[in-house]
Amino acid sequence: MNILIAAIGRAKAGPEKDLTEDYIARLPWRVNLKEIEIKKEADAATRKAKEGAALLAAVPAGARVVVLDERGKAQSSAQFAKRLGDWRDGGVRSVAFLIGGADGHDESVRARAEMLLSFGAMTWPHMMVRAMLAEQIYRAHSILTNHPYHRA
Repeated sequence: MNILIAAIGRAKAGPEKDLTEDYIARLPWRVNLKEIEIKKEADAATRKAKEGAALLAAVPAGARVVVLDERGKAQSSAQFAKRLGDWRDGGVRSVAFLIGGADGHDESVRARAEMLLSFGAMTWPHMMVRAMLAEQIYRAHSILTNHPYHRA
């Protein structure tokens, strides 16, 4: 399976970037982290629209789209793994995870989502969300392959 993590903003050197790269490197699935930078706009609506268009343009044809959104549904690691496993076993070749900017996602992005995923009610720094997502994808793979990394 091919995984795309498309995120607004560029990560600076630091522990969050290192952790994200570490989990991506552990995965046997092909994972591409695409960082998208949009010039700062005066108003949030214009910025969100441009960010949304850029995120959607990054999605490979035929990919399932998972949008990380505070209004999304929280899932257990096992539920998340099952969803990825079902897609993989059903012949889905690509999954795109979209992480928006500081003002959230444009409605066009939310409308394109196959799944709206939340990491809980708390607000997380966007660079930390990348690391958390990479870890959960790795954990899902370990669940699907009965690797001892995940202990529930």
